[in-house]
Amino acid sequence: MAQFTVTGDIDPFLHVSLKSGEKIYCESNAMVMMESNLELKGKMTGGLGSALMRRFANGESFFQQHIEATRGAGDCLLSPTLPGAIEVLDVGATRYLMSDGAFVAAENDVTLQVRTQNIGSALFGQTGGFFIMEAGGTGKLAVSGFGSSFVLDVEPDKDIIIDNAHVVAWDAQLHYEISVATQGGGGFFGQIINSVTSGEGMVLKFSGRGKVIICSRNRNTFTSWLSKATAGNG
Repeated sequence: MAQFTVTGDIDPFLHVSLKSGEKIYCESNAMVMMESNLELKGKMTGGLGSALMRRFANGESFFQQHIEATRGAGDCLLSPTLPGAIEVLDVGATRYLMSDGAFVAAENDVTLQVRTQNIGSALFGQTGGFFIMEAGGTGKLAVSGFGSSFVLDVEPDKDIIIDNAHVVAWDAQLHYEISVATQGGGGFFGQIINSVTSGEGMVLKFSGRGKVIICSRNRNTFTSWLSKATAGNG
């Protein structure tokens, strides 16, 4: 199996070591450096339909980078789109769901599929609209968020509430639903008003047993800032 190692404390690289014949795939433009034994190709992972659905569902690139050790063992360095930490997850018995832009790289036997969300999560969760990416198969999966990362363990009868803009990925077996961080009178509408005025907005409530990967910075705020900065330089 390919070796995934996170190197660096601030804006780290993903260091991948491949044996002869091993393959990985990663988000477009993720490759920073690779040794000459490796070969890089741009492909539509899973065919045209899957590529279109990933693009529509999670904002991923239409073409992904595929790196293969065709001429012997070799190493490469990858970098995520957002400035932030990288977490390496083992996919197999555990499948993971990912927020928009969280995918960095995966071993060749890890599959990315589109999964439908319920209406509440789609409208309010900001985690991919009506569709969301699910990683299955077997192998290592690298995900990234904005800022530092932290892995939370959800246990039965110990639900966790997380601001949706800080969620990176989570165990597909977990139950999650839209909620508000603050409680108050006036029914659901009153709770929404109270939540908005508190500055928290909508949150995701996770229950069951499994892991949730979160990031320290609000990725929606960063995306908004980046869009304004880009427009200002145009």
